[in-house]
Amino acid sequence: MFSLRGDAHKFYLQLIKTLKNGESFSSIKGLSEIEEIQKHYRSINTETLKLIYYRMIKEKNGTGIVPIFVTAVPWFLFLFSKQLQEFLFKEGSTLWIIFGIIYFSTLSVSVIVHFREKAWAAFHIEIIQDILKERNETFSSNT
Repeated sequence: MFSLRGDAHKFYLQLIKTLKNGESFSSIKGLSEIEEIQKHYRSINTETLKLIYYRMIKEKNGTGIVPIFVTAVPWFLFLFSKQLQEFLFKEGSTLWIIFGIIYFSTLSVSVIVHFREKAWAAFHIEIIQDILKERNETFSSNT
């Protein structure tokens, strides 16, 4: 099935397809990957897991170089716009096309990577929070 919607909807469609085919949900790569990550985090002691959690929060909320890149580079180019225009738009020169392709490609890729990394950090944070909550509930019920 083809969909122009986001990853969540594509995953939903994959679940529906798996169900219709009578297959087990464990055959879905995304779910087995989540189980593997959960298993790994469950094997880590609580104090270390809290430290990992704090690090993930930093990753998710960190400003990083990409937002700086997205906002600073256009201003930098604006400062030198006259010289840049003279260089790129020389008589018959196609340097502006090459510059534009490289600039927008770099910008697009870096923004996509930035938001994917934020999403992965949020994903790991949720898993860690669930494990810490489970451990806290287990500890509380034993006392």
